[in-house]
Amino acid sequence: MNELIQKPKRKKRIQVNILIRMVLSLIIALAINSLLVQLFKKISNVMEWHWFRNFFPYLLTPLFMVTFIFIFLVLTRRIVRDLITLEQGLQFISEGNLHYRVPVVRQDELGRVAHNINRMTERLEQQIVKEREIEKSKMELITGISHDLRTPLTSIIGYIELLRTDSYQDKDEYTRFVQNTYNKAIHLKKLLDDLFEYTRLTSVDTHLNLRRINLFQLLDQLLFEFEPIAQENGVYIVKDIGDSSIITSVDSDKMARAIDNLLMNALKYSLKPGGICIRLQATPEQITIEVENEGIPLTQDQKEKLFDRFYKVDHSRSSEGIQTGAGLGLSIARNIVELHQGTLTLDHTNNTFIFQLNLPTDRSSSS
Repeated sequence: MNELIQKPKRKKRIQVNILIRMVLSLIIALAINSLLVQLFKKISNVMEWHWFRNFFPYLLTPLFMVTFIFIFLVLTRRIVRDLITLEQGLQFISEGNLHYRVPVVRQDELGRVAHNINRMTERLEQQIVKEREIEKSKMELITGISHDLRTPLTSIIGYIELLRTDSYQDKDEYTRFVQNTYNKAIHLKKLLDDLFEYTRLTSVDTHLNLRRINLFQLLDQLLFEFEPIAQENGVYIVKDIGDSSIITSVDSDKMARAIDNLLMNALKYSLKPGGICIRLQATPEQITIEVENEGIPLTQDQKEKLFDRFYKVDHSRSSEGIQTGAGLGLSIARNIVELHQGTLTLDHTNNTFIFQLNLPTDRSSSS
């Protein structure tokens, strides 16, 4: 396909080609006409056709025109054939066959027309594929939202119904129902916050509030707040972040959200008991934050989809003590990092997971 849509390198003007063929047709027609004049003169002299000699001059002009037109059509038949090919190609494309490509066999204007038709068709095909993907994405978005919001909302309605009908045995059960309702409401709010954050990050007018901060202090504070949660779930923290200040320009709130999502993901899918190792390194070119944990290995398909929105691995891998999210955590983290002109990748070997967050060192410009 790429060979067919390769842009013609040389530029020959088709007008010149037609003019050359016209001149050749004229020369050939004159030559043939001269030969015919000599031939008919000899015939009329030999046969003594005086009437033919008097009538013959009236035939010269029509004979010349017929000869010229015939030769011109012969010499331009390839151009006509290529025009017909273009017309047929446009017909195929107009009927919806976007896989068809017009052969580019010329290096003149017709060749460039064929090339542009192929480019137009390819872009139209890509646009249709993109629109279908957007439509599919919208349906997945609606399905994902409906599925993830329905579970906590159903539980809230169930507990409220029990409380409304006084279907509890004692004060302790009443308190437990209220606490469960509150927990489900908080879970529902977190799902909605994740969805709002994701839509905000993926909008075209997203801006970062960049400030020069000490990234070491930010990470150290996040780990200080995260450690008690990890200990409650049977996970210990290994810090390898040094003690040197790393000053860079980031949106501190969004970057804290990205790092927190990585930590919560590691906690959720770590083997229990187990550990999470956090490393911080800085070079003149970039700053790297790594979050490493051990968990159940992923398949190649799961690894490729891990950063997709609403994608969640098998629930059997998640911690029972941590509420499941909407599958937006890693997608939000990657969007935040990419807004900072950085990268977020996963290095997965056997049961070891290393999420690597890379940021450029110099972030003096604002977005």
